[in-house]
Amino acid sequence: MFQSPTIAEFLAQSNLASTLPATLLLAWTLFLVLADLFAGEERQHWTPILAGLGLGLSFLANIFVYSPAAGEQVALYGMFVADAFTGFLNAVILVATLIAVLMSWDYLNRAEIHRGEYYILALISSAGAMFMVGANDLIIVFVALELLSIPLYILAAFRSIKNDGSDLALKSEESGMKYFILGAFSSAFLVFGAALVYGATGATSIPQIFAAAGGIVGATSSATFYLLVGAALLIVGLGFKVAVAPFHMWTPDVYEGAPTPVTAFMSVTAKIGGFAALLRVLITGLSVLVLADGEAAAWQATATLIAILTLVLGNFVAISQRNLKRMLAYSSIAHAGYIMVAVAAAGSAAVIDAATQGALVYMMAYMFTNLGAFAVVMAIEKVDGSGGNIDDLNGLARSRPLMAMAMTIFMLSLTGVPLTAGFVGKFMIFSAAVQAGLFGLAVVGVLTSVVSAYYYIRVVVNMYLRDSEGELIPALETRYVRWAINISLAGTLVFGIFYPLATNLVSMVSIA
Repeated sequence: MFQSPTIAEFLAQSNLASTLPATLLLAWTLFLVLADLFAGEERQHWTPILAGLGLGLSFLANIFVYSPAAGEQVALYGMFVADAFTGFLNAVILVATLIAVLMSWDYLNRAEIHRGEYYILALISSAGAMFMVGANDLIIVFVALELLSIPLYILAAFRSIKNDGSDLALKSEESGMKYFILGAFSSAFLVFGAALVYGATGATSIPQIFAAAGGIVGATSSATFYLLVGAALLIVGLGFKVAVAPFHMWTPDVYEGAPTPVTAFMSVTAKIGGFAALLRVLITGLSVLVLADGEAAAWQATATLIAILTLVLGNFVAISQRNLKRMLAYSSIAHAGYIMVAVAAAGSAAVIDAATQGALVYMMAYMFTNLGAFAVVMAIEKVDGSGGNIDDLNGLARSRPLMAMAMTIFMLSLTGVPLTAGFVGKFMIFSAAVQAGLFGLAVVGVLTSVVSAYYYIRVVVNMYLRDSEGELIPALETRYVRWAINISLAGTLVFGIFYPLATNLVSMVSIA
């Protein structure tokens, strides 16, 4: 006979305090809805200010909840785990969202689409990403994925609310529609995969899947088949979200058509949430999925193949791009491949911690570098959307030397040049691949990094060695954009030059 729990039992099992950073951000969005409703058009500037305040409060809560002394805690009846992995990525997501808010402030005003709903949707998406990184159950993975994704579909089409029939509005609308259709498609794969895993193990809890999978592997039964197919479908579903090949087809068009600050935001937040869930599911839940007396997890070969395909496709196709947003879109695909190198390395039990830590540092470095690069791209765009080609950077070093210097550092970091955060991330994931015995994968990673130098350095050459037709004055070099660039530049250099800061931050992370 079912007996409802007492209030004390409910509070103990739910342990809502451990979810405070994410739940506080969600609660703050409800406050923002009311604040924006009553503020009126003359006080619209308060919405981004309050959004930034909410992000700051959530960041402070994250520091206290995920302090090293707190250790690992479970919440929501074991469906959410609060550990060092969750705390680190929460901080990265919150900083990324703050930079995106700074980038958006003047952009929305210039495009005449300033609406308070924009910031509300961004915060909801960030909260969804935060629940994804702490997900300890496939149900939470799916719910958090939708909480992350649905606001992004709307934000991608946000420029179309002006409804003026312009090319920008039409491209934005197309961007949101493509993202929505393929996002729903990927969610179907994820749900079907979760259903097969549940059918094989009788559990949706990731630790319980781990416990059940150990008894299934090696047994000649249909459960082994269901578990393998379910794991493959989970990889496909999350692969769409993080834009690894061959599930990347939506990325270039969506990135080009969406408003530039939205493109920057989704390029980071969606990747962090997707890869966090992928690492949780594969390492915490399916690391025991070993077949034919092998030493590595059965999914390691698949992850390796996806990583190689993504690295080659992303870097080589980026060479032919002349539009900066499309170039950064294919660059984003390539960087998903580098993180996938760490995922593949984590298939070897001996290097799970090293691979996970490398993936976290790489995601943090990518966050600072990519957001900074998009901020510079946004600064040179015109109101009509022109000015986003590589040739439009010609002579930037003469007219805006500091902005050109920042863009140069971002390009070098994306390449993986020493003394930048990008180099630290690449060094850690390639080291993990070598430790896992994936020498071929490490070689492909290094060689494609050399290939990427061509299209990144081309940007630098245009800024310093090419003359512009007239005086180049960035259209949106406002103080908020400069703050976004400066924060990104500081993170790129500080974690690159003082690399022990990055390694120390992730030294306590272990999700195995």
